[in-house]
Amino acid sequence: MTRSRSLFQAYTLTQWQEYYAAEPERIEDVFLAFSEQANTPDNAWIYRADAAALKAQITALQTALGLGDRTLADFPLYGVPFAVKDNIDVAGMPTTAACPAFSYRPEQDATVVARLKAAGAIVVGKTNLDQFATGLVGTRSPYGAVPNAFDETYVSGGSSSGSASAVARGQVAFALGTDTAGSGRVPAGFNNIVGLKPTRGWLSTRGVVPACRLNDCVSVFALTVEDAWTVASLAGGFDAADPYSRPHPGTAPARFNSTPRIAVPDSLEFFGDARNEAAFQRSLTQLTALGATLEPIDFTAFRALAAQLYAGAWVAERTVAAGAMLDRDASEMDPTVRGIIEGGRAYSACDAWQAEYTRAELARRIATQLDGFDALVVPTSPTIRTLAEMAQEPVRYNSQFGTYTNFTNLADLSALALPAGFRDDGLPFGITLIAPAWHDLALSAFGARWQQAHALPLGATGQPLAAQRTPAPESHHVRVAVVGAHLRGQPLNPQLQRRQARFVCETTTRDCYRLYALANTTPPKPGLVRSATGQSIALELWDIPLARFGEFVAEIPAPLGIGTLELADGSLVKGFICEPQALENATDITSWGGWKAWLARHHSA
Repeated sequence: MTRSRSLFQAYTLTQWQEYYAAEPERIEDVFLAFSEQANTPDNAWIYRADAAALKAQITALQTALGLGDRTLADFPLYGVPFAVKDNIDVAGMPTTAACPAFSYRPEQDATVVARLKAAGAIVVGKTNLDQFATGLVGTRSPYGAVPNAFDETYVSGGSSSGSASAVARGQVAFALGTDTAGSGRVPAGFNNIVGLKPTRGWLSTRGVVPACRLNDCVSVFALTVEDAWTVASLAGGFDAADPYSRPHPGTAPARFNSTPRIAVPDSLEFFGDARNEAAFQRSLTQLTALGATLEPIDFTAFRALAAQLYAGAWVAERTVAAGAMLDRDASEMDPTVRGIIEGGRAYSACDAWQAEYTRAELARRIATQLDGFDALVVPTSPTIRTLAEMAQEPVRYNSQFGTYTNFTNLADLSALALPAGFRDDGLPFGITLIAPAWHDLALSAFGARWQQAHALPLGATGQPLAAQRTPAPESHHVRVAVVGAHLRGQPLNPQLQRRQARFVCETTTRDCYRLYALANTTPPKPGLVRSATGQSIALELWDIPLARFGEFVAEIPAPLGIGTLELADGSLVKGFICEPQALENATDITSWGGWKAWLARHHSA
């Protein structure tokens, strides 16, 4: 079997943006190379767009760009190739869920696909999967098994096998998968790429063939955490047409605490895989080197909840999703997949309700255990298997792969699978960070730090990881500049901490401010005012969850308030300002350059 590797010159979103910056018209030549290889045998793909399908997307994008009121900046994914798992609808392309008898050709894009197209991305095809997204192996497809990107004798992981393989080999910049039990994480770990499993309901599942509707997520595969987060941000958002879509509450922190507190299972199972066990222990050491504090927690509830997904009535959700397919000729479905899905018929409505009660009880126990932690770290998979081994034990080994993934959606958690180096046999190893719902940004911020610290090559491309860009403020957070009593170590800093605010960095204002020590304030506070004869003043930037910002502002007493400050780099942020009348009895401390410097020199005088 021929398996083509990279088809494009750029790999990451930043590289694509740089490639098109000077010559947006390059887009047609870029996709010619892909259409010329559309017929090359490659089990990662079920359907690849031909020249006409690509041209139609390119023309629509160029037309939108050429209307005169929009620029490349309005299309952050302009001309970026991406793949879509073949249980997610793309208008005009067949959706098969890896079952030819199920195939249909949708007239509309799934919500997530439509949003990514609107951002300028180009769908180049549909990728292979474990049939009906039932499996974590990448072998349960009539279109062929998808082998590992590093060693073709090993499995790629599933069910989003084709999407992971295409990203790992540089055939697309990113790909959409789905993740109900780990399908967006296991293949990421097996192929040295990033797999973001978002909070349930953030990315709409309208236009997705359901596996378990209550637990399905659209996931994102990318070579870097930064790219995965960008794609998820563009694809996500409330969708009123999806009954399981949820609006972002705006209450979650933007990043971990400065000294992250990370939970680790108190007992770990690797099913005899000493290489994975050693790799995970190395990862724990590396987390400590990044400043994390690791603490063991009882993993009993997690294991019990993971078992519920396939060993209980929850499997009946898959039976409902498969619908009439179970009444057709058995030969039209993969026998292992059919056997699993048919198992749901053995459960009653009473069993289903009891399963939900059990889920809720275990999920509450898990939430209580994780309270106070920034995240839980687990091996993405405890082991990996060869294609030959998987053929001998298709159910048992699949179950092993889900040891640290199956519980995540049942417990309403977010997760991020990260590359974590290579075993001594050359196969990739991965870890997964798991956090409460809506903590996706915090996971991604720390994940980007992790990836930068390791600087592993990107997927199987051999390309190096570029330096990370400074993250911009995110829409569900407010970036606030503090100059006095709210600084780290100062008496009012807990007001920020209580709102899940997170420190971003130290910086300065533009050189047009003056700083005053206000009279008769408890605790002592400074006042910052704009002035034509000012200088740069030291400050800290903090990101506060949007929904908590009003609480914070409500505690600010006169004569202080929140306005807009200009930073040294010219950017504008919210920050503390002072009413002019409060300066009459104040002391001008501008020359000290900042509140902490003045306090230190003042107390030493």
